[in-house]
Amino acid sequence: MNWASAIVFEAIVFGATVAAAEPMAAVPRASAQTTFQSYRCGDGTQFLVAFFPADSRAHMQIDGREVTLAKRLAISGARYSGGGVSLQIARAGAVVIKHVKRPSTACEQI
Repeated sequence: MNWASAIVFEAIVFGATVAAAEPMAAVPRASAQTTFQSYRCGDGTQFLVAFFPADSRAHMQIDGREVTLAKRLAISGARYSGGGVSLQIARAGAVVIKHVKRPSTACEQI
């Protein structure tokens, strides 16, 4: 993740205000190309996941911590894992998350 993407991610996740400054000129362009999605799961877990255009990983905010998930091989859809978390996104849009020592849980976008 480059510095501009990191600042945009933190600004949106934590509700911070990004002040206009000379080094921040790339921030609007990066935010226009970045996808952020919020989810709520059946077990009550809520998380935010960000996908950056030049990065194949998923960047997640879950359980009060940041987790970077590497893209894994998937037969259908997309699968990411790392830091004890596994995220599966089916082509039809179904999302399943798996924490370490917890059962897999279906999630829906909020």
